[in-house]
Amino acid sequence: MSRRTWLLSLGCVACAVVAVVTLPRLPLLLRSARYARARPLRMPVSGLNAREARSSWHAPRSGGRKHEGIDLFAKKGTPVVSATRGEVWRIGVDSLGGNVVTVLGDGPALYYYAHLDDWDDGLFVGKRVEKGTPLGLVGNTGNARTTPAHLHFGVYRVGWWRSRAVDPAPLLGVKR
Repeated sequence: MSRRTWLLSLGCVACAVVAVVTLPRLPLLLRSARYARARPLRMPVSGLNAREARSSWHAPRSGGRKHEGIDLFAKKGTPVVSATRGEVWRIGVDSLGGNVVTVLGDGPALYYYAHLDDWDDGLFVGKRVEKGTPLGLVGNTGNARTTPAHLHFGVYRVGWWRSRAVDPAPLLGVKR
């Protein structure tokens, strides 16, 4: 097999992998184009205002990680609402975030809500949400089991190859 044939074959395999990963989400990605203009975000924890919150962006975390979000402390069970309009991209459980919801919205960006005690009834992947749509309740699931209840809120700008974390504090009006 010539080097050129080998490289073409490798390229075809790479395209197939991208297609398998992307195609199921293509309708959501195409609809995200209408969310391209960034708008100010709503505070995602009901009853909390920006003066009461503190930024924890890039604070050191275990394993040499940096904190890619803001922790918004509130009483367990406080409603968590969408900070932006968009569509629910993911509902699930992961080891760090525990119970999580991700919304694809303005920016385009992925808005990540983690450590939820529970999800809102009627929430499903693909559901269109507006600012203030209930998503769940403040909790301390995942790696926050031993901490006070809070919402970890992250914002990830969507790019061609990957998303990148951006500091959500200024988007919420929270001072550093």
